[in-house]
Amino acid sequence: MDKYPDQKRAVQFLYPPVDPFDQRMMDVGDGHKIYVEQCGNPSGIPVVVLHGGPGGGCSPAMRRYFDPAVFRVVLFDQRGCGRSRPYAVIENNTTWHLVRDIEMIREALGIDRWIAFGGSWGATLALIYAQTHPDRVRELVLRGVFTMTQAEIDWFYAGGAGKFWPEVWARFIAPIPEDERGNLVAAYHRRLFSGDRMEETKYGRAWASWENALASIHSNGAGGEAPGEYARAFSRLENHYFINGGFLEFDGQILAHMDRLADIPGTIVQGRYDMICPPESAYAIVQKWPRGTLKLVRNAGHALSEPGISSELVRTMDRIGQTEQI
Repeated sequence: MDKYPDQKRAVQFLYPPVDPFDQRMMDVGDGHKIYVEQCGNPSGIPVVVLHGGPGGGCSPAMRRYFDPAVFRVVLFDQRGCGRSRPYAVIENNTTWHLVRDIEMIREALGIDRWIAFGGSWGATLALIYAQTHPDRVRELVLRGVFTMTQAEIDWFYAGGAGKFWPEVWARFIAPIPEDERGNLVAAYHRRLFSGDRMEETKYGRAWASWENALASIHSNGAGGEAPGEYARAFSRLENHYFINGGFLEFDGQILAHMDRLADIPGTIVQGRYDMICPPESAYAIVQKWPRGTLKLVRNAGHALSEPGISSELVRTMDRIGQTEQI
């Protein structure tokens, strides 16, 4: 979840634009090559940035949440999206492939331990990665937490969020026949993977528009129309992950494994009025995370670009930079 934020509202809180000092395509096997970049201080505190979606990709604005004199920031486009290739491909593309990719990047860059920074699906991936490799994570900084439970998926795709946005919900379900609306994820899946590129693009735009319309607290309900090829790729990848429950072993796995993070400090920055990933999940996480802190931002929704979200994330990273030793 989470792509197209309105970056302009956040810009006043961010560091100035910065160019990468390293860009590469990394062959991770299985026919996939992923785009990886580094910016900031090559000798700084390492941070890996995990973007949302699944399928969203990184943007230059994501580099700007970190003091470039303090942090060594690693960004990459996950399999099938952004500048990674092949594009929009779901084969050999699961959560566990991504966890393995993160480890391959860490090893290739000679990093021992790093901070994992992620929002929405990026927060999901950060938690799973940290639970799998707790010895490689020095701290977690998360935003708009999503734990890939069926209840969270149902909230967004079975009518929960639609109760607050009935006119936008009506627009989302309109292309689906009434007898298929009992499982909209499956209904969209059939169309996003129909083999008809025009149909896949049409339904990709509808899928992406529903999410984009609810991302910001300032939304007027207009989701906007993403470029066709991006909307198709984003929606196919996201739907692929959701229909498979994130490829987790069981529903509720992340919460059940929070004991693995007992020695890892972390901060969750959460919009009080997040319609995509309601605060309930973030609250449940910190109840089982002794070293986790929840910062609820009033008058904020889900988007990375919310002023309160951006300022709190930058403040959190500045605090870490001032206190953590390399």
